[in-house]
Amino acid sequence: MLTLSWAFQQTYPAEAADMSLSIPLLVLTNHFLLVWCAAVGLNQQDDAPVLELSFQSLDYRNILHWKLQPSTSDVVLFSVQYKIYGDKQWTDVRHCQNISQLQCDLSKETSDPREWYYARVQVSTNGEQSEWALSSRFHPQWESSFSPPQIRLNVTQQSIVVRVRPPRTPLRRADGRRIPVTKYQRLNFRIYLTHDNIEEEQHEIEDCTKELMILNLNPRTTFCLQAETLVARRGQVSPRGPKTCVTTL
Repeated sequence: MLTLSWAFQQTYPAEAADMSLSIPLLVLTNHFLLVWCAAVGLNQQDDAPVLELSFQSLDYRNILHWKLQPSTSDVVLFSVQYKIYGDKQWTDVRHCQNISQLQCDLSKETSDPREWYYARVQVSTNGEQSEWALSSRFHPQWESSFSPPQIRLNVTQQSIVVRVRPPRTPLRRADGRRIPVTKYQRLNFRIYLTHDNIEEEQHEIEDCTKELMILNLNPRTTFCLQAETLVARRGQVSPRGPKTCVTTL
């Protein structure tokens, strides 16, 4: 607590008495204001209508999800905007204006996986609009997960030819075909060969290799194969795909 000088107290005793009361009161008042402002800010944050904005991405299908605070309102609508990191202007996501769903597909808007993106959501309730809720920064190339590849099998007497089809993005070429993930991301594929539910062989190929031949197999024997996708530089592995079984000739 602040103290008054002895000379001031002797010269102005009445004023000194008043100030000795006002100084701690002022300190107490300022302390109360700081606590009150902090509490108001905390309550405003707790009352934000939209919570936990997050991107979920599989094969570059980039979906923004959010949760809503419990509310008694009958009609709640959401509007979404996005921007590339570094841009000043936000852009409306046309198909996600005044929607009732708790998600928005931003695959087309975030189609360059090398960029960083932000998204934000605003709530409209009974004609009133909330503040914008902001997502964390999103980088598709580092945050997307990938599906296992599809495989097709051809058999001979003692071999199986495995043709690998990489996972596809939701984006399409001019001719309407979906663009493979491998256009944007380098992948490896691991092939598992089993017989009587016992794993016998593993083979790993790069994404530029579309075909694998497994040789020296027993004739008239049933084998099952599964495949998974690997992102080597991130140490990421997809779930294994479904089993496909064939019998050698």
